[in-house]
Amino acid sequence: MGNLVEGRVAVVTGAGRGIGREHALMLAEHGAKVVVNDLGGATDGTGTDMSPAEEVVEEIKGMGGEAVVNGANVADFDEAKAMIQQAVETFGGLDILINNAGILRDRMVFSMSESDWDGVINVHLKGTFAPTHHAANYWRERAKAGEENDARVINTSSPSGIYGNIGQANYGAAKAGIAAFTVITAMELAKYGVTCNALAPAAYTRMTADLPGFSQMDEEAQEKLGPRWIANVATWLASPEASGVTGRVFDVAGQRVGIAEGWVLGPSGQQGEDAESVGAVVNEIMGQARLNSNMFGQPEGGVGRPSN
Repeated sequence: MGNLVEGRVAVVTGAGRGIGREHALMLAEHGAKVVVNDLGGATDGTGTDMSPAEEVVEEIKGMGGEAVVNGANVADFDEAKAMIQQAVETFGGLDILINNAGILRDRMVFSMSESDWDGVINVHLKGTFAPTHHAANYWRERAKAGEENDARVINTSSPSGIYGNIGQANYGAAKAGIAAFTVITAMELAKYGVTCNALAPAAYTRMTADLPGFSQMDEEAQEKLGPRWIANVATWLASPEASGVTGRVFDVAGQRVGIAEGWVLGPSGQQGEDAESVGAVVNEIMGQARLNSNMFGQPEGGVGRPSN
């Protein structure tokens, strides 16, 4: 057991299984007191079950740590506020918020229902905003009262959001939004002593087990892409050692840790006075531009060249 986050207080959403579970356990192993949030639903967000979160709390207590269960729906504004208050009232403060809760309802865009779209956007995007909003207000009030913060927000994006993936327009849009939310929130909270970063993880979990590329993995491959590797990075980012790191999206797959660099202005040209002039400019700069990245963050095999 290490002590990277000794004495710090953390809230981890979606912490009953998978990556969130590993976040909660590793934070506790390194000395944090943890609010273990999980609604306990199926991967598509249906149903509730408190037992996964309760089991994580018992596991933390079994190792001599401190933890409490929280069953809030993170996309419910009032429940998210109560979750943050629970951390403050139970453990005396809040230092770390890891927004990890999520669901999957994969469909091609022409088959996706309104509820498929709304459900995924709500849990991922609003479910990141709502806890962050209330935590940010807590830290802002502390700063206004003359108290110092060394706080962390760690969000969960995805390669599907920053690179794109077929069949996940809802999930990818939410995760891309979380990446942008992270960059902007980092700017807004810097003066209050709060950093904000995001993880774009690739890991073998309940949510990915049936996806292409994961479903045929043997046990060795599953271990190499286990969620504990993601928790390593999250735990370090949650520590005082990471006080100078903010506004970044970390692409983590197994032992590989990389920084996903955001949108940049590529090749450009000058258009003429009318719409007919645009074609020549676009064809020229399309030939100069890098392809969009594939799911591994590399342009090989991506899209972005003119078809003619």
